[in-house]
Amino acid sequence: MIPKSHPRYQSLVLREIVAEGVKKGIVHITGLIAHGRGEAFDYLLGEKTQPFAIEAVKASIAYLKKAKNPVISVNGNTAILAGKDIINLARKIKAKIEVNLFHRSEERIKKIIRFLEENGGENILGLEADARIEGLKHDRAICSYDGIYSSDTVLVPLEDGDRCEALKKMGKIVITIDLNPLSRTARSADVTIVDNVVRAIPNMIKYYDEVKNPDDIIKNWDNKKNLRKALNFICKRLTELY
Repeated sequence: MIPKSHPRYQSLVLREIVAEGVKKGIVHITGLIAHGRGEAFDYLLGEKTQPFAIEAVKASIAYLKKAKNPVISVNGNTAILAGKDIINLARKIKAKIEVNLFHRSEERIKKIIRFLEENGGENILGLEADARIEGLKHDRAICSYDGIYSSDTVLVPLEDGDRCEALKKMGKIVITIDLNPLSRTARSADVTIVDNVVRAIPNMIKYYDEVKNPDDIIKNWDNKKNLRKALNFICKRLTELY
């Protein structure tokens, strides 16, 4: 039992949730490493949503409001950490959800789909395996034709850089949630929300109705500039801690 008085209580709770996800077969064992890396960057961000992340949230909403066929790509870490919020967001933006894994196995896809269904999800894609992301080798290229393959806009939290770049080459708008502003994913995406997925997804729901002028937001959006804000914040915070 983690005491609520612990100064990093929420972070430790999330760590336990991911570990439990491994035990349930939802999270791949390497997902623990990925979570730990993200946790380190979250620490640098003060474990809080910063203003540049809210700007990116609003930009992501703008793109999603303009999308004709939006899809949310879900992996094990995303499902276990933010599954219920993703389902609520998908309903709000009328998006499909596809389970799409780096370490792909039919068994784990089934477990993630079942987990999402238990949290209110319906018609979850992922088992079809009837299309491939162009330019990628290995099983991580496998996707659903009615999902990621035919989408025009993809929200891919916690994505890997190669797949993000491949989706861009297919002409898709790519929105990602990545605590590391230096990653290839962050630098390749159209919109990068530099924040923890457990805060970013609820914020997308929270601010959805506030975005009234998506065309203007998209016209003025500069992802590289926003990433620089994230990096400048981290650098400034590091120099001011002591």
